[in-house]
Amino acid sequence: MASFKRTASAVWHGNGPDGSGILNGPSGVLQNTPYSAKLRFQNEDGRAGTNPEELIAAAHAGCYAMALSFALTNAGFIPETLHCSATISMEKTDAGWTFAHIALQLEAKIPGISEEKFQELANGAKNGCPVSRALSAVPISLEARLV
Repeated sequence: MASFKRTASAVWHGNGPDGSGILNGPSGVLQNTPYSAKLRFQNEDGRAGTNPEELIAAAHAGCYAMALSFALTNAGFIPETLHCSATISMEKTDAGWTFAHIALQLEAKIPGISEEKFQELANGAKNGCPVSRALSAVPISLEARLV
């Protein structure tokens, strides 16, 4: 059985409302990347630092696009472009902040594929990508269109 592990780390200083932290990962993409409650809840454009939701959305969009690329390749289609975004909707409940919904939006340029086959493969990748499976407790929708 093949397997691998990926690791990232967080260091937090101070209390919840006023503290801050940094995120690091071995690839260097996350290198002392700042995050805090203020950046998470009061920085709508997200440019001052990251937050867990942005990181999960990026991971989901990336994993989905890669899974779909493999599915297309295995079905004999070579995608020119798969542009996917993932939007995580958060709601404050009695239990605290929670993921309410994840919306995947895909625009794809795939020569020679029919709409029906495209939708079949796009939905299969949504259900089969590892991040979708990990987040299966959250409703996940997909809007996929050929361009």
